[in-house]
Amino acid sequence: MPDPLSLWRNFLARPNEDPAKVFGVAFLVALISAVLVSVTSVTLKPLQEAHLEAERAARMAAMLDRLPGMRDVMADLKVDALETRLVDLATGTFVSDVDPATFDPIAAAADPEESVEIPTDADVARLGRRANLAQVHLLERDGELLLIVLPVSGKGYQSTLRAMLALNADLTTISALTITEQGDTPGIGARVEDPDWLSLWPGKEIADADGRIVITVVRGAASGAHEVDAISGATITSNGVSNMLQYWLGDHGFGPFLARLRAEGL
Repeated sequence: MPDPLSLWRNFLARPNEDPAKVFGVAFLVALISAVLVSVTSVTLKPLQEAHLEAERAARMAAMLDRLPGMRDVMADLKVDALETRLVDLATGTFVSDVDPATFDPIAAAADPEESVEIPTDADVARLGRRANLAQVHLLERDGELLLIVLPVSGKGYQSTLRAMLALNADLTTISALTITEQGDTPGIGARVEDPDWLSLWPGKEIADADGRIVITVVRGAASGAHEVDAISGATITSNGVSNMLQYWLGDHGFGPFLARLRAEGL
């Protein structure tokens, strides 16, 4: 059996212009680079996820801090007053046998056993699948619901948009909308994070008198309590925000949960 070390020496002894040596070196460089990239990606993934989660938490905290009077309310509340719970989206009921702190909605949505395929006629957010469970964040004082924060997502122009939607205790009026993740065109669709645009959402109503979800983004001047001006030059991204709210507030999203809260309370 040939000695591997001898084979390696014979390979290195070949002329530099030899095609076998050229392709061999190129292959080895590509292989080593791929291994290094893979190892780095796997090694750094937990750190990257921790940073993303910390950023999302910081954005939600900043959103709550901007709400009228919320800073004073939070100052009077205990640290754990903003409670995170899991909801079964199909039934609208709370789930107690899964830890909300370790639940990963993105991973769950990719797992056929922990998710469902969204029917084509309902998939206005263009997600394809969604997890069976979802996190909700509840802000209470003296047993009274003050605010509910719902994580929502949907396709924008170049990326999946992820956001936090805060609803008042009436479960109809928007307190705030904050974008926690997006990768749309810088200077155009990326303006979905612009504080001036996000400031248009508080006070808007998600449903009409009959309970139909009618909140929408419109081109031109918005009129009424259910419309928000679109981002100039970013129609697809604006529609993506509108569509993700339509989906997540509807029957296939948080609709059953919100209906249960209205009927039964917490």
